[in-house]
Order: sequence, then C-alpha cells, then structure tokens
Amino acid sequence: MEIHKEILAAFPGLSVAEGDVGPLSIQEESPALEVLKDETARLVRERYTLERIKDEPLFRAYRDFFWRVGVDPTKTRPASEALVRRILAGKMLPAINTAVDAYNLASVRTGIPIAAFDADTLGGSLSMRFAEEGEAFLGIGMAAPVVLQKNQVILTDEDAIVAVYPYRDSDATKITPTTTTVHIVACGVPGVEREKVYSAYELAAAYLQGYAPGNR
Repeated sequence: MEIHKEILAAFPGLSVAEGDVGPLSIQEESPALEVLKDETARLVRERYTLERIKDEPLFRAYRDFFWRVGVDPTKTRPASEALVRRILAGKMLPAINTAVDAYNLASVRTGIPIAAFDADTLGGSLSMRFAEEGEAFLGIGMAAPVVLQKNQVILTDEDAIVAVYPYRDSDATKITPTTTTVHIVACGVPGVEREKVYSAYELAAAYLQGYAPGNR
C-alpha cells in the first residue's frame, strides 16, 4: 500500500499489514467457529470491563486518532472496541458469514481494527490519503453516501474510495458468500506497535484459512 507522505507526516508511527488470503469457501455459519466465538467471549470477559475499557492503552490510541480525524469515538467506536463492548454488554457478536465472523474474532482477540475486501472487486493496489473536501463514500450498512471532510483518512484503489480508515469499509467491496479471495488490512495508528499490527494480520489470515477453507 502506498501511504501518502502527508499521512505519515501527520501521523508518525502509523502502520498497516495487508495481503490476500485465499482461495476460500465462505459459508453462512460453522459449528467450529461458534466454539471459537464462545471461547473468545470468555477471554474478553476475563480481560476487560465496560467501566475501564475506554482507558485501555490500545483502544485509547484509536480513540485519540478518531478525534484527530474528526470522528467522535463516543458515538462511532473503533471497530475492535465496538466488538469487545458488545461482548461485555452480553450481546451476541454479529453473524455475517464465516469469513467476516472469523476476521472479526481476530480483531477482538488482538484489539486491532481489521478492514477486509473482496479482492476481485478491487481495482488495483491500495493507497492511503486524506479525503478531498466533498468526496462521497458509501459504506457497508449505509442507506446513502456520506460527504467526507478533508481531515478524514481514506483507502482507495485505482478507481474509488474503498474505506474510511480505520472504521468503515465500502459496500461495493464487501465480503459475500461468493468471495473467494479476501484482501485483509490490519489497521495501525500512532501509539500501536507495528508488531501488534502484523500479529493481527497473521491471526486474521489464519482464522480465514481455518474457518473458511477453500478445499471443501
């Protein structure tokens, strides 16, 4: 991924880890994945509490980044923190499909937000840059596009915006049961060690290969 120099100047220490994972065979659900969900929920309840999660150094780094790019993290949570909070509140994790559920669990376990795209829908390699005033973006679950501001950080391929970094991916590139190759991006911010970002990518890739293998 090309990270524009303006991003690196504004956010020294920001890092990403990315790559393609496949071939995959994505199903609606998997009994083995449900076991992993239960185990992950148990580990989260042992490690965090709702009262103190906002002060965890890892989640604090993402909250600080959100404030700097004009996103209120008390209203729009960093993706990994939002998933952890669901578990602590006694709610079920979202059940989308075996691929999305798998990399969501990797995000929960590592605390690192993970973006994911159907690799076949991407138009070339990715770049990270600041949005231009007035650019529009339609993310997963959005009823209509939103207009972006200049300080927002985005990921683009050669044709379009594919994510607002690091919390919302494009509807046009989302993972579906017909996806066979997933492009994963583990999203780092200043204050998060590069090694943790790489470890999150590796765990997401392992979970995808383990719970949505292409050889069945």
